[in-house]
Amino acid sequence: MRIKQTISTRGVESYTINEAIVNTHQPSAGDVGLFEVIKVDRHKSLQCVDKRSQTIFDGDYILATFGSRYATAQYEGYVPEKPMPSYDIIGAGGVVGVVKSQNVALNDYDPTSVRLIGYCCEPDGSVINTLFRNKQRIPFTGDVPNKAKIILSIGSTMDSGKTTTAAHIARGLKTTGKQIAFIKLTGTVYTKDIDYVYDCGADVSMDFSNMGFPSTYLVDKPTILDIYQSLLHEIGKSNPEYIVMEIADGLYQRETSFLLADKAFMSTIHNVVFSCGDSLSVASGLNELASNGIHPCMVSGCFTMSPLLIEEVEARMSTPVHTIDQMMSGQLNAILDLKTQPVLS
Repeated sequence: MRIKQTISTRGVESYTINEAIVNTHQPSAGDVGLFEVIKVDRHKSLQCVDKRSQTIFDGDYILATFGSRYATAQYEGYVPEKPMPSYDIIGAGGVVGVVKSQNVALNDYDPTSVRLIGYCCEPDGSVINTLFRNKQRIPFTGDVPNKAKIILSIGSTMDSGKTTTAAHIARGLKTTGKQIAFIKLTGTVYTKDIDYVYDCGADVSMDFSNMGFPSTYLVDKPTILDIYQSLLHEIGKSNPEYIVMEIADGLYQRETSFLLADKAFMSTIHNVVFSCGDSLSVASGLNELASNGIHPCMVSGCFTMSPLLIEEVEARMSTPVHTIDQMMSGQLNAILDLKTQPVLS
């Protein structure tokens, strides 16, 4: 039967299958395995290396990667602490782990379950691990290629509008005819977001999975910063004049929180745009950001779909509110161009 190779394993082209270590090898994030689908439920398709979402069925064989996931609207899942008889698919890009909790909206579903047939191994017999595999890991220095201006898109929560905001900023900036790049620095592998920003006009669009990471959840800060520098190096080949960058999830999420508090990271940022789902989260989020010395040049996101919510925010906050249509038109480029994000002291 054909093996469906998920996007989390791209770059893995040759391997041997070791079934003997299934019950003895402790899985780590990035370890690649051949799995049999036991029961399809929540995830009925997986994004594969051709970027197409392929339907899966009970009994299918998939090539997937162990990883963890933090998604408040989806799953909280982890690489298991020991070998198990079965595992859960926790991400549509082919991330396998064990679900700990899920949003109640998923209560009518069970995670799609899989059985590990064997680990994919290198010629020397070691288990293939995708993290920085065949990639140049560049230690973080904070150097920005081409002195590009980095516009950081962050949000109050998952699904607050960060990617849509970033995509329309990229499209608006592209009206200048300059080189635009996009980075999604954190999250769980699934290329929908980077593909969307590319479709909106970015000349190059990459994320953490380009460095072999199925997910950035629970990755330590030095490694996240190295991913950042490595992506900057790759994107630098296109000589970008602007880099739009998104950090996944909300302000309280682990990786988002420690990045925004890191002075060296924030010193690379030219401007910040903050997306929110409602008016109250704008106020609380801006206060939270101000405590870290971060002052967005504008707020946007899902709340801007409602004129009434815009009125609520504008009546109480001094930070300008702008819609994605305004961003896309290019009329806000002057605001994005003028640096309002100070280097943290």
